Amino acid sequence: MSEEKKTIDADKPIFDKGKQYHIECKPGDLLGPVLLPGDPERAKRIAMTWDEYKEVAAHRQYYSYTGKVYDVPISVTSTGIGTPASEIAITELLNVGCSTFIRVGSTGAIQPGMELGDLVINTGAVKMEGSSIHYVPESYPSVAHYEVVLALIEACEVLGFPYHVGLAASSSSFYLGQGRPGFDDYKISKTETIVPDLQKMKVLNIEMEASHIFTLGQLFGARTGAICAVYANRVTNEFAAKGEKEAIDAANYAVKVLSEMDSEKKKRESKYWFRGINT
Repeated sequence: MSEEKKTIDADKPIFDKGKQYHIECKPGDLLGPVLLPGDPERAKRIAMTWDEYKEVAAHRQYYSYTGKVYDVPISVTSTGIGTPASEIAITELLNVGCSTFIRVGSTGAIQPGMELGDLVINTGAVKMEGSSIHYVPESYPSVAHYEVVLALIEACEVLGFPYHVGLAASSSSFYLGQGRPGFDDYKISKTETIVPDLQKMKVLNIEMEASHIFTLGQLFGARTGAICAVYANRVTNEFAAKGEKEAIDAANYAVKVLSEMDSEKKKRESKYWFRGINT
């Protein structure tokens, strides 16, 4: 038998049974909404909070698990850092049939009154990145799905977590692109204005993935949202890794709420969920 490997389509690098090149998942591997941490280790920590889970794939920065929480199917795939890595994850997750995505990450808060460890639920994102422009014009809005936003709000209310709701800014850069100095305290003039300008625009936080996730959701009919723990307070210049557990718990609970929404819509044969749909 020849040892030569079978070639695949370079435009669509998909293997037998629909197995995806980067995430190494195929249709049917991941059930339920998919939580999207950047960190592969956080993906495992998320899975370990569920009632049951199994590892599906671990390739490059893309680690995937599936299982159940609150007796509802749920999955997680780590995206790595930044919108280009997230584009790969979301595209391949869409390819295998996933349709609801919740980013679960960390963020920097830029408005007064936000504390380390607080949670931020984003309704949309300013696109300060360079990957979504390959899909849509810069003027195209990047907006989360209302059902995911409502589910995350309900989760935080029920669980008693402090939270804020509003716009994020998604930056491709962690240092100068978020108003931080680079190596040897390097800055340019616009570095100094990034945070003050976003504050004036009432943006709550800066992170690195949400805008492209939201954009892809809008384009391809997927539900998307984001909940992030405040690790960096750019107003008080403090940093601490706080709130990860709360963000995970809120995302898990939101999946339960989304399942209830879907059940209510199905009973009423309604395309949209609304308050009182089950009455």
